[in-house]
Amino acid sequence: MEVFLQTLVAGILKGGLYGLIGIGMTLIMGVMGIINLAHGQLMMVGMYITFVCFHYLGIDPYFALLVSMPALFLLGVAIQKYTLNPLIEVESILPENQVLMTVGIGMVLTEVARFIFSSDYKSVQTSYSSSSFFIGEISFSLALTIAFFIAVAFTLFMFWFLLRTDLGRSIRATAQDKDAALLMGVNAQRITILTFGIGSALVAAAGTLLMPIYYLFPDIGGPFTRKAFVITILGGLGSTVGAIFGGLTLGLAEAFGATYIGMAFDDMIGLVIFILVLIFLPSGFKRITKV
Repeated sequence: MEVFLQTLVAGILKGGLYGLIGIGMTLIMGVMGIINLAHGQLMMVGMYITFVCFHYLGIDPYFALLVSMPALFLLGVAIQKYTLNPLIEVESILPENQVLMTVGIGMVLTEVARFIFSSDYKSVQTSYSSSSFFIGEISFSLALTIAFFIAVAFTLFMFWFLLRTDLGRSIRATAQDKDAALLMGVNAQRITILTFGIGSALVAAAGTLLMPIYYLFPDIGGPFTRKAFVITILGGLGSTVGAIFGGLTLGLAEAFGATYIGMAFDDMIGLVIFILVLIFLPSGFKRITKV
């Protein structure tokens, strides 16, 4: 029972961060109608910014959120405005060209990171990176617990923003029916630019929160793009609440897979669940989540 509870705790803590990654992709998917296949690479950029802040400026990784999130917001805005929006305005026999553009952007970001930092593995070691505390017999990673609660705070803020602010309502309206939103006076082009920036800032936050307990190298974006895609499908395309459920599901699946099957199979378990959802529940958790 103790092993089960320990695994459950680890899965929930990891799933909270996965949910934050998924919300960023889901927002972009809901407004633009495309899967951002550079999502993990944007997270990788946020992680390198955190690495630079820590090693060269002496800024704690959690305070580095004040640098990585605005930086990735601006990068996301620039990517959307100068590379993706022009494709939206051009009639093309290949409507998936925006998705292909995100693939190219991901490749460019990866190779730029490799050119600047090389392919060596890097990490951020703080006083709390390997610290833990106990509640009963259950061990909690201090860094992962702090990251989990910061991720929860960002998630709650995002729901307040989407539900209570005019800009948030405009984003939701554009995601639900872009043509109707245009008729109501919503500037859809501005909304897509801001949404891509917000999604990029959220995934940068997840990357920064992972840095005290994770490793970093230029190709790390690929696996996290895959995880974000799985989370988005599990949660139901465009559902922000579903992204949370999707993140928790993936986190728990990886944790239980690693504990009861083997560390080498944690990714495989998540992908198997992904395939089963596509077969038996193609709308994911969207049927029970509306936001």
